[in-house]
Amino acid sequence: MTLFAVLVLGATGFFTWAKLPMAATASSVADVADDPGVDVTDRPDTVVLRPAETTPRDQGLVFLAGARVDPQAYEQVLSGLVHSGVTVVIVRPVLGFAILDWRALSDFTAEVPEIGHWAVGGHSLGGVRACALTQTDPRVDGLVLLGSYCATTDLSTDADLPVLSLSGSEDGLSTPSNIDRYRAMLPDDATLVEIEGSNHAQFGDYGPQPGDGTATLSDDEARSRIDRELRSFFATVGP
Repeated sequence: MTLFAVLVLGATGFFTWAKLPMAATASSVADVADDPGVDVTDRPDTVVLRPAETTPRDQGLVFLAGARVDPQAYEQVLSGLVHSGVTVVIVRPVLGFAILDWRALSDFTAEVPEIGHWAVGGHSLGGVRACALTQTDPRVDGLVLLGSYCATTDLSTDADLPVLSLSGSEDGLSTPSNIDRYRAMLPDDATLVEIEGSNHAQFGDYGPQPGDGTATLSDDEARSRIDRELRSFFATVGP
């Protein structure tokens, strides 16, 4: 087999693998679809969650999915934030990898032009990309990291950027040691919360993930803790 043929086969295999995401659990998608307080718009590049029963705040979150994770897997985790009046735009990254997606933040905020204040966030590799996006748009007034850290963007001198970093004590991918190693990349006053008993996959709803630790906290308990921390953070940032 020629080198060219090997490269073609390798590239084909990668693209096929990358385009087969870890699917959202059917029950979590159904729960949000049946939730009268959340209006879901599923678009080719994003999933937009708008408050349906709560008066919308002038505040939104652009959230980048983890590597090869179906964006719908974050609907239920973030739905409580929507109930508090925050509009959420979940991004479908190019090839399923946010670190390969160089679209501007404005490409996603344009879908909800009525919102003037934005936080950006992400899970796992999505969070790595979110760190960089905080530096590209003056409307960004907060950063949310779920099982993630700023691996390539130094935000330590950005004293005006509120940051919430949620991690799991049983996370086998974004391990507690990794969270600690990259702590210096965040502002001194960043809020770091380790959820005891939670693992990497509990920041979404897509089932077990290879390489992850074993959670000792139930999915419902983990989701409740994440929701509480997100609501508390968004109550202090933005307009």
